[in-house]
Amino acid sequence: MEKRELVIIGAGPAGLAAAVYGRRAGLDTLILEKGIPGGQINITDEIENWPGTIHSTGSELGETFRKHAEHFKAEFRDCTVQKIDLRDGGKFVVTDKGEIEAEAIILATGASFRKLGCPGEAEFTGAGVSYCAVCDAAFFEGETIAVVGGGNVAVEEAGYLTRFADKVYIIHRRDEWRADRLAIEQALANPKIVPVWNSVVESIEGEGVVEKLVLKNVKTGEVSDLPVAGCFVFVGTEPNVAYLQPENSVVKQTRGGWIDTNDKMETSVEGVFAAGDIRDKYLRQVVTAAGDGAVAAMAAYAYITEQLHLRSVLIDPEEVVALFTSSIDQGQVQLQVAAEKFAKESGKKIAFIDGYRNGKMVEKLGIAKLPTIVEMRKGAMVRSAEPTTIEEIKNFLA
Repeated sequence: MEKRELVIIGAGPAGLAAAVYGRRAGLDTLILEKGIPGGQINITDEIENWPGTIHSTGSELGETFRKHAEHFKAEFRDCTVQKIDLRDGGKFVVTDKGEIEAEAIILATGASFRKLGCPGEAEFTGAGVSYCAVCDAAFFEGETIAVVGGGNVAVEEAGYLTRFADKVYIIHRRDEWRADRLAIEQALANPKIVPVWNSVVESIEGEGVVEKLVLKNVKTGEVSDLPVAGCFVFVGTEPNVAYLQPENSVVKQTRGGWIDTNDKMETSVEGVFAAGDIRDKYLRQVVTAAGDGAVAAMAAYAYITEQLHLRSVLIDPEEVVALFTSSIDQGQVQLQVAAEKFAKESGKKIAFIDGYRNGKMVEKLGIAKLPTIVEMRKGAMVRSAEPTTIEEIKNFLA
């Protein structure tokens, strides 16, 4: 079976930043991606908030990200990730092209546009229903179209669509948009944009292509037809987590399926990290995704380094005695110093492990209290004690 140090799932800004940092740290890095690297930025027309770059298209920025990762010799593989297996103490990424065992995994599969779920949406996708203004705006030159949503993306994309369409309705279920003030002011000042408040789309209809939307006013209950040639849907995003088997997820997820992490991008599973839009986080932007990727890669590097060291000290030797202490407890630090002195003078071999920094190994071995001294044979604990004095350590070694 193929074995790799770091496997990154997803090649958007988070995954590509993680690849750059992972390779610079010397990790064997494999990036798995279905489609074109760059993620959602490939379908973003303008990016003006990437530090150091006043203006760029999303596809241009995505291409520079990929080239940067390639420069450091990150390996790319086009495949579909089906699931992640945790078995026999290992982590396995199952793809349509085989299984890969990884020392560490970074989940960076991002998020996708949420659907309305109304009749006609699926049938007319690609025939008037779109989720990407940059991709499809040019098809509606001189037409009347609608945008559904009220957040930043909906309002900003409506402005972009007015470059092509003669009129753009913005349909929102509330009586005000949730976008930033500047975006709202720009939209309201645009004569081509017409707000439709307190309304939802009941259905999308037409003969072969979109011809009208059936709207319902949520306050009055009135149903009306809105003739349009196209409908752009921007009602939020949802994480791309199907491969995590949400009904029995391998990692902890919050409401909506977002991945729960700490500030090191660690998930609930040891050695599995998450970065970018897939996380449960406050802001989802290119810059935050890239930052997540950098943190995740360095945390993965620290984890892999720690695991390799602990494996060489505890698991690989035929027999070893190890003393676990806490580096933040002064009494335990003094006990370790005394044990180190005794080991040097007596010739006894003792491995010294910081149980505070290596909490996951402590948990894995079932150590309930520090300090603890253990005897390991062929990777398995055969006996242990909880010494409080150097004499107790000597007795354990006798």
